[in-house]
Amino acid sequence: MSKEFRFGIVAGLAPDAAAWTQTARHAEGLGYSTLLVPDTLGTLPPLLAMTAAATVTTTLRVGTFVLAAPYRNPRLLAHELAGLDFLSGGRLEVGVGAGRPAAEEDALALGMPYGTAGERLALVRSVIGEVREAFAGSRTNAFARSMNTVQRQGPPIMIAGAGPRMLTLAAEEADIVALAVQADTPEEGLRGPVGTLRDLAGARFDDIELSMNLLQIGDEPPPWVPEGLRSTSAQAAAILRGSPREMADTLLRRRDELGLSYITVSAFFADALAPVVELLAGR
Repeated sequence: MSKEFRFGIVAGLAPDAAAWTQTARHAEGLGYSTLLVPDTLGTLPPLLAMTAAATVTTTLRVGTFVLAAPYRNPRLLAHELAGLDFLSGGRLEVGVGAGRPAAEEDALALGMPYGTAGERLALVRSVIGEVREAFAGSRTNAFARSMNTVQRQGPPIMIAGAGPRMLTLAAEEADIVALAVQADTPEEGLRGPVGTLRDLAGARFDDIELSMNLLQIGDEPPPWVPEGLRSTSAQAAAILRGSPREMADTLLRRRDELGLSYITVSAFFADALAPVVELLAGR
């Protein structure tokens, strides 16, 4: 059975606090399910931004997109996430990864080791394990004994990836898998990682929510893409064009053929995608 559609926006910048909280309220008002915050030194600190967003909304879930495990202390991070779950009333989702291409520079700026690919993957696994233990209340410290986390089974865990290592981990541990494919990947190119995940996950595949981040809605690329890089293929799956009905039909077909039901987009395109959200969210 196909999963119901969910939609999320990815945001991490605002000129001031009022604008940030308005972003959260606006996303909730448009029917988005989640507000996801990246983990970079050039954006708002994700856990603080998520807490602020949660305090001004009632249904909007908040998540990371995605936490860079290489420069995080897994146990301390789990402690903070359990507190965020409590403060948000159980609306927390946790995305975690081995680090985007520029994450090594952030680690250097923070004075933290970055590690090899294998070491970073082990840290992702460690973060997931610590989060689940903290939410299960198995920690012996005073915080774990007293903190009343709302999602006692733990928050949904998102892993972003497309390569065999991350997909293997995702098949074992993830509740949500975000397909981290190249920007110009055509729709046909999504079949490979989805098929790999299906083979690796086996019977668990049907329990996994598949997600994809759209980079562009309509014909105009976002302003932060340099002119020289605006030649992304018209066939790229990350670009959604057409009328709201046509875009909705494209997403329906992808859900039927690939299982993609959780769609995310930059806050810059939140209004442009809103008519599609209205047509499909929860359906």
